[in-house]
Amino acid sequence: MNKLVSVATLSALLILTGCSNGSDDNDQADQSNNDQQQSSQQADNTGSGSENGDNQQKDGDKGPFKSDQARLSYAIGATMAQNMSQDMSDLDLDTFTQGIRDGYNGKELKLSQDQISQALKQYQQKMIAQQQQKQKQEAQDNKAAGEKFLKQNAEKDGVKTTDSGLQYKVVDQGDGPQPSADDQVKVDYEGKTIDGKVFDSSYKRGQPVTFQVNQVIEGWQQALQMMHEGATWMIYVPADLAYGQGGTGPIGPNQTLIFKVHLIAVGDDVKSSDDSTASAQGSADQSAQTGSNDDSSANDSDASASAASN
Repeated sequence: MNKLVSVATLSALLILTGCSNGSDDNDQADQSNNDQQQSSQQADNTGSGSENGDNQQKDGDKGPFKSDQARLSYAIGATMAQNMSQDMSDLDLDTFTQGIRDGYNGKELKLSQDQISQALKQYQQKMIAQQQQKQKQEAQDNKAAGEKFLKQNAEKDGVKTTDSGLQYKVVDQGDGPQPSADDQVKVDYEGKTIDGKVFDSSYKRGQPVTFQVNQVIEGWQQALQMMHEGATWMIYVPADLAYGQGGTGPIGPNQTLIFKVHLIAVGDDVKSSDDSTASAQGSADQSAQTGSNDDSSANDSDASASAASN
C-alpha cells in the first residue's frame, strides 16, 4: 500500500506540473526554462564549441513541446501513469486530477482527512484480499501440478520414492562416508522448477556451497543423509519437504522442486577440500603472475639458451 500511495502522490505532483504549463504559472516556467537553456548553452560553448549543432539536436528532440519543462513534465507524467495503470487500472482520472489540483492549490477538499484515510484503508484491504486470493489459487495450481509430476516421475526408470514422498535417482553412487544431520557438507547443486526453469545453481557460479545438513530444507536433509561422499543424485522434492505454501524468492507457493546434487565432501573432508581449493587457487594466482612476466623472461631465456649453445 505504501508503494501505491507513493506512486499516486508523485504522479499527482507530476500531472499538476504538466498541467500548470497552461495556467498563469507559464511565465514563471518559461523564465525558469530560459535560465536552464542559457546555462546549458554556456556549458556547451565551454565544453565543445559546437553550439549550433547541439542546439539543433535539442530542438529536434523536443517533439511537440516548446519548452524543456513541458517535455519533461509530460515524459515523467506519462511514465508514471503507465506504471500506475498496471496496479490501478480502474482509477478515475478526471476525479484524480481534480483531487490533485484541489490539494496542490490549497482549495477546500471534497473529502475530510478522515474520509481520505478511510478510502485509502479500504483500497489497501481490497488489494490485500486480491493478493491473498491470487496466492491461494497459485498454491492450489502448483500443488496439483506437483502431484501430477511426482506421480508420473515415480514410474520412470531408476526413480525411487521414500516413505516421506521424496523421490531420487542415483546418477553416481559415490563411495565415501554418509553425513549425519550435524555434519558439515560441501555440495554443488542446481535447482529448477518442474517446468525446467533454473532458479539457482552453484555450477553456474563456479563455487560449491558448504553448510550443516540440518540447516537446509527437509527434502535435502533426507537425501543428503542417504548419499555417500562423491555421489551425484537427482532429487525431486514435494512442496511440503521444500518451501511449502509460503514459497520464497523465485519459488512460488506449493512448488515441487528438482535438484541435481553432487556431494563433494563430508565432515573433516570439507576442510581438506577447502584447503586444496585454496592451494590450487594460490598456484593459479602464482602462475598468472609468472605468466605476466613472460615477455621479459623470454628475452633472458633466449640469451641463456644462446650462451649454452655456444
